[in-house]
Amino acid sequence: MFIRYKKSFEKIAMGLLSFMPECKDVKKLQEIISEYETNSSWYLFLWKEEDILGTIGVRIEEGEAVIQHVSVSPSHRNLGIGKKMYHHVCKHFEKEYLVCSDEYTESFLEKCDTESSSSSV
Repeated sequence: MFIRYKKSFEKIAMGLLSFMPECKDVKKLQEIISEYETNSSWYLFLWKEEDILGTIGVRIEEGEAVIQHVSVSPSHRNLGIGKKMYHHVCKHFEKEYLVCSDEYTESFLEKCDTESSSSSV
C-alpha cells in the first residue's frame, strides 16, 4: 500500500533513507526529514505491506516531479517494491507534472522504465 509520510513514521523513514549513500549522516537525515515535513513542494511516500518496507521522495519544481530519494529495506530488495513505488508516484503526479529523476535516482528509474517496456512487449 502506498501511503503519505506523516510525523509518526519519522524514525522508520529515517532508517530507510539511511540506506542511501548520500544520506548516511544523522544530521543530514534530520535535515531531509525536516524538509519533507515543512516544504510544501516536497513529498515523501512509504510502501507498506505488513511493515513499512520502502520510501520514495519527490520534490516539485518547474513543472516536474523530481524523484530524489528511493530506498527499500535491504531484506526486501529485488522484489519489485521500488518499481511499485515509482509507478505509484507516476500515477499520483502524471496529470500535473512530468515525473523525472535527479542524479541519485537516475539509474534506478532508467532500470524501471527499461523493465516496464520490455515486459509489455
